[in-house]
Amino acid sequence: MLGVEELRRVVNIGIELTTEKNHNLLLKKMVTSAMDIAECDAGTLYLYVDNALEFKIMRTLSMGVSRGEDGEKIDLPPVPLREGNVCAYAAIHRELINIPDVYTSDRFDFSGPKNYDKITGYRTGSMLVIPLEDSENELVGVLQLMNKHNGHEDPFTEEDEFLIRSLGSMAAISLSEKIYLTEVKDQMHSFVQAFATAVDERTPYNGSHTRKVTEYSAILADYINEIHEKGETEDFFNENRREQLVLAATLHDIGKMIVPLSVMNKATRLDTDLPKVIDRFEFLSVCYERDMYKGKITEEENEKMQQYLSDSLDFIKEIDNAGFMPDEKLERVKDISEHKYVKENGEELPFLNDKETECLMIRKGTLTDKERKIMESHVVMTKRILDQVHFNKRYCNVAKFAAEHHEKLNGKGYPNGLTADELCLESRMLAVCDVYDALTSSDRPYKKPMPKEKAFAILYDMAKYNELEERLVRYLEEALSDPEVEASVV
Repeated sequence: MLGVEELRRVVNIGIELTTEKNHNLLLKKMVTSAMDIAECDAGTLYLYVDNALEFKIMRTLSMGVSRGEDGEKIDLPPVPLREGNVCAYAAIHRELINIPDVYTSDRFDFSGPKNYDKITGYRTGSMLVIPLEDSENELVGVLQLMNKHNGHEDPFTEEDEFLIRSLGSMAAISLSEKIYLTEVKDQMHSFVQAFATAVDERTPYNGSHTRKVTEYSAILADYINEIHEKGETEDFFNENRREQLVLAATLHDIGKMIVPLSVMNKATRLDTDLPKVIDRFEFLSVCYERDMYKGKITEEENEKMQQYLSDSLDFIKEIDNAGFMPDEKLERVKDISEHKYVKENGEELPFLNDKETECLMIRKGTLTDKERKIMESHVVMTKRILDQVHFNKRYCNVAKFAAEHHEKLNGKGYPNGLTADELCLESRMLAVCDVYDALTSSDRPYKKPMPKEKAFAILYDMAKYNELEERLVRYLEEALSDPEVEASVV
């Protein structure tokens, strides 16, 4: 009869198993605890995967065998569910099987253990096989114990059967929950990747941006953990905090799904309108030439207009993809826009229409104020989209981090003009990583990539004006100073 101490021991082990968070440690504890309670020499844990039993843990004390305990894969083929195999039979029929000695039993095919004994010199004797089921009676795996008391002459007892079955039930439920949580987490990550892929399909450069911002964010978090270990910062990213940051980075531009491609992929000030301007100037050239032949203007006036059209078109082509536009160039755009050709019916044909003029008057970048507001709206849409997703408490901050990556410490960011006191570390990190990749990216349609040194000079300048956090800029620079780390971002 079982004593109180034995029952208390099993319960304590069961509690330990159900509270273990590390998947590999849980599997290891299942085997070691069962072997300890049953006082046996060997144990093997199989998990039920794809209609077969996959080797997960193998231990033999007398031979010093320990495989799979650190999560490494055991290079043995899975056991198919065929009734001739004792473990497969236990799995199929959900039956505990106690074999006093495999060499005297003809119930199952024990050629495998016997061949193993010939090769290694081991002697397999008693065997206890327990199917592992979860709370919904679904098969989780099989636990196989061998050689009670380190010798084949001792069979497993009824007490062993009761204790190991009880322990196995608790362990199976805990393992099933871990597997379920892993599946849920994997499912969520797959949805996140699907969102990112959707953005990627709309505009390939942004897909690269999403991936690289995610990688930079992870690198920055890992570097912060490194200097935390050195006592240089109080900040630290545990597994969950880091995971939320990475998910937020992957989702930070999901709102760009609603931004028109004409805005998101606008490579120059005029972009697709430049050919229309060229065609119009060629048409105007023909019109003035015709007017000369009809005697409406003199040859000298025609030559003057032809030269003006040629110079103006060259200027337009030049500034279409220029960086910063000084006042004198803006004045010249205004002058060109005020020129009009009057047709025979009195209709006026402007050299530049209102839209073209507005685009060419852009001081810096390629977007008009209206287009920029449309682009900036992606952050609002990111938050709106992610607010429709149910994030449990483990991931409750993902939407917040993702929606704040364009906020600035000085309150001049968007969409909400948050200040330093209102921005958490993760949001500040995403802001740094986002700007860094925007500056250094080689696949943007509207700009050339910037060298790393120049990019960090700009980041430090932004930090000077309290737009970014200076120490995070420094951390990222220090992290990327390692050639191997930098090379990992492809």
